[in-house]
Amino acid sequence: MPGMSRRSFVQSAGLAAVPAMAAAGAEAPRKRQRIAVSTYSYWHFTPERYPIERVIDDAARAGFDGVEILHRQMTDESPEYLNRLKRRAFLHGLDLVMLSIHQDFVSPWADERQQAIRHTEYGIELATRLGIPAVRINSGRWKTIRVFADLMKAKGDEPPLPGYTEDDAFKWCIDSIAACIPAAEKAGVVLALENHWGMTTKTEALLRIVDAVKSPWLVVNLDIGNFPVDPYPEIEKLAPRAGIVHAKTYFGGGEYYTLNLDYRRIAGILQNARFDGYLSLEMEGKEAPETAVRKSLETLRTAFA
Repeated sequence: MPGMSRRSFVQSAGLAAVPAMAAAGAEAPRKRQRIAVSTYSYWHFTPERYPIERVIDDAARAGFDGVEILHRQMTDESPEYLNRLKRRAFLHGLDLVMLSIHQDFVSPWADERQQAIRHTEYGIELATRLGIPAVRINSGRWKTIRVFADLMKAKGDEPPLPGYTEDDAFKWCIDSIAACIPAAEKAGVVLALENHWGMTTKTEALLRIVDAVKSPWLVVNLDIGNFPVDPYPEIEKLAPRAGIVHAKTYFGGGEYYTLNLDYRRIAGILQNARFDGYLSLEMEGKEAPETAVRKSLETLRTAFA
């Protein structure tokens, strides 16, 4: 066309094709599922911490898109250490997608709940310094069943402390998380509440807390492996609310238990729910992470292809 550059012609031709595709009922191509790996995949709370720097290096070599950092795995919290992690991830082209912290809001004592609130606010501060947009939080639990294996036998159904009720615990969780929301909003850091046993073992309980807090700065961290019942109906309930998803694998047999998860089915559920966030791998098997993490990534890439 006279007076039209090749670039202009290509751009105008591409734009003209969009309404034609829409009229024909064609859908836009689905985005490639972005997959991160949690540093926990390399360290299952053994006495010697697996260096996060090594996780970042291995994640880049394996072909992950990002890394989730477990707070308890950090060996330092100095500005120099945080900046080294941030720089290392950037040079590898990796996102730092979430900082996972541990806290417990289920306590009759206000000073203990306030300590958990302060810890969460500190986690938000650390995430901000690392350039991380989300912090994983827990509800906490009664701790009336001390041994984790016994908690699993009870399907996570833990009795309250004597003299208290489930409603008491819900109020403590809701009020405590709500108290953290101003710090999250100010920092621009999303809080992601996980179905991590305790009060959030049951899907309905997790949603009760999220709906009561009712803030755009609180989302669901859907953990595929943390359901003591048939996981697929629960995944379907939580998928539309999920901001991030934890994907469990158990190569070499699980550290605590082993699940035979159908990731093609799970991928279908998440895609039907239009989940568009990060999938973050938590490899929880006994096989060496240097091999099991790569197998896990291949499993997930195949299922979500």
